[in-house]
Amino acid sequence: MAERESWSGKTGFILAAVGAAMGLGSIWMFPFRIGAYGGAAFMVPYLVFTFVLGVTGLMGEFAFGRSQQKGAISAFESVFKEKGNGGLGAALGVIPVLGVTGVFTFYLIVCGWIIKYFWLALTNTFTKIEPGPYFGGFAGQPESIFWHALALLLTLAIIAKGVAGGIEKANKIMMPGLFIILLILLIRTLTLEGAAEGIKFLTVPDWSKLQDPLTWVNALGQAFFTVSLGGAAMLVYGSYLKEKEDIPSSAIHTAFWTTIASLLAAFVVIPAAFAFGQDPQAGPPLLFITIPSVFSHMPGGYLFGVLFFLAVVFAALSSAINLMEVPVEAVMDRFKMSRLKASIIVATLGFLIGIPLDLNMDFFGKFSDIVTIYIVPFGAVLAAFVFFWVYGVKRAVAQVNQGAAKPMGEWWGYLAKYVFTGVALFILIMGVVLGGI
Repeated sequence: MAERESWSGKTGFILAAVGAAMGLGSIWMFPFRIGAYGGAAFMVPYLVFTFVLGVTGLMGEFAFGRSQQKGAISAFESVFKEKGNGGLGAALGVIPVLGVTGVFTFYLIVCGWIIKYFWLALTNTFTKIEPGPYFGGFAGQPESIFWHALALLLTLAIIAKGVAGGIEKANKIMMPGLFIILLILLIRTLTLEGAAEGIKFLTVPDWSKLQDPLTWVNALGQAFFTVSLGGAAMLVYGSYLKEKEDIPSSAIHTAFWTTIASLLAAFVVIPAAFAFGQDPQAGPPLLFITIPSVFSHMPGGYLFGVLFFLAVVFAALSSAINLMEVPVEAVMDRFKMSRLKASIIVATLGFLIGIPLDLNMDFFGKFSDIVTIYIVPFGAVLAAFVFFWVYGVKRAVAQVNQGAAKPMGEWWGYLAKYVFTGVALFILIMGVVLGGI
């Protein structure tokens, strides 16, 4: 049996993990959520949830993957085999893999939209279109299939080259590039006339917003989404870790840099929206309608529009790579298949399943809701339960502490086993009740 691939070192792993966690959750979802749920006030519960619960979940998924040296299906199977029921474990492990594969299926369509918008920026088209009607005439139409296919081919090209040669190398280029672009855009945005109101919105809390339970629930959902907890995505990246790597430090770095990217994106998008009289609480259309309108009116908007959508392309692809790696690893592991063959099969099936979503936005919405409201949160609950309860919290803590410069104490085991697992279950329940968080 071939030796399992691994990261070249801590830096490469962290950059890949940040890329996986960041994605459109930081560049797209975070700005519209902070806009919709109270600006600066939203940051208080978000930061607490991210650095207490999100980091705990990251440590768990990284350590679970490394301890078993397998993705979710075989990792679950191995744990349950000790209890005499490996088949049940494998069956349960399919659930988080299905969840992430479902996200991969519709996420690559959104990646295609992003690449299309980068092309629109590059060809200076934003000054010639009405962003609202244009997006409505593009998404859900046959034209989007080409861009979907292009996004898939780019992701496939990276995945096929392996962990160190593909995933790690791509993130070593995209992640520094993304941060540099966001800093350039930040400087430009903060010098816009009228941006001060947006800065105030993001820095002066309206504490009354914390009386709204939805602010807390959405901050909790965003914290889990920010660090990509779903029971399979970060677990598979953890499975490529060497025993000497410091998991607590890696988890904190991942959460920190993902949060920095989210804040940079918010300080680019929200003040720009204020400066040009756009609605910072526009919700999901913020990226595809509000921002193109901003760049079409901004002095130097062509250059900054190109840079912005290039940054979003980097963020989208870095997450897409992680999402695709989950089913690719599962096919390689379960069917003893080469990486190239598994990558082509996964990409082809993902594309074919995604075509009906390309053509019907109602179907796209229903499919993505089923995946993100039910399957992915359930996968996160399962991974936490299997690692902290079935595998055992003492062994889980020992796995987290292996290679750690500052090991977690016994208290962390209680936090992980009871609080984190309980909150993961709470997110699943609230998502079902509220129709997504």
